Amino acid sequence: MKELPLKSGFVTVVGRPSTGKSSLINALCGHKVSIVSPVPQTTRNRIRGILSCELGQAVFLDTPGLHHSRKRLNRHLRELVTASLEEVEAVLYVLDLSRAVGREEEYIAELLTTTEVPVVACLNKLDLPRAGGRDHRELIAQALSRAAVVETSAVRGDGLNELRDTVFAALPEGAPLYPEEYYTDQDPEFRVAELIREQAVLQTREEVPHALYVDISDMEIRELDNAGSTRRAESNGPEEQMLWIRAFLIVERESQKGILVGKGGSRIKAIRQTAQREIARVFPYRIHLDLRVKVNPGWRTQEHLLTRLVR
Repeated sequence: MKELPLKSGFVTVVGRPSTGKSSLINALCGHKVSIVSPVPQTTRNRIRGILSCELGQAVFLDTPGLHHSRKRLNRHLRELVTASLEEVEAVLYVLDLSRAVGREEEYIAELLTTTEVPVVACLNKLDLPRAGGRDHRELIAQALSRAAVVETSAVRGDGLNELRDTVFAALPEGAPLYPEEYYTDQDPEFRVAELIREQAVLQTREEVPHALYVDISDMEIRELDNAGSTRRAESNGPEEQMLWIRAFLIVERESQKGILVGKGGSRIKAIRQTAQREIARVFPYRIHLDLRVKVNPGWRTQEHLLTRLVR
């Protein structure tokens, strides 16, 4: 039997906030690449998840959820998504079957009519009882008639194989872009910051999330001695080393700092402990996380900071 030629390329993943884009990428790549939260617009960056298989290699760019807003942070997020459409070989457009088609959905579909690369429309959250699809399919048929359509549930895993095959069918022939063992190209500090932010968002829900970012002030590998003390690492293996991290949760107001710290420091302790466990799932070291909270008034209006954070 003749082998199929390998496919490769970059795939931008777009959609409204909370459509399940991050969950889909994590499920397709088989690893936790992008943080997941019930709070809309948790993703702030183009996060690359790499799927290597017998069909080739697809590099997914998880983008922030698109919606209309004049706030500076949201404007930066929207510009990031728009720019990403110019750098890829295909687009994966994720729609939420549990929500009615609205103006934001129409805006995204209209935006995608300007791209010349293939579009795969993924109708996600098939597992939810309110899941429909008729209006979503009509929108795709009218605005993006050439798009392939696949129904999925990232939670249950329904349709993921079909989605994978459909994405690869849309990609051009080409050699892998990354070594086969890679599932992301994020640098360690970014990954640690995102895992900490995920736990802070989950712990505070609607109280703080969008007024929060994480600053990694120090991160290094240290060796453990027999007494459990540490020193800078030299040549021992991961089992004898500790990843030592000092990080700050940055918020805009003193009241938000109080929410993150919690009564008697209970909330910051819970965030630190859960974040430490998540970081340990990613890195092969013992983890020590020193986590603190600082206030940076009005950081979401600081252009130089937004340019650094949204990339």
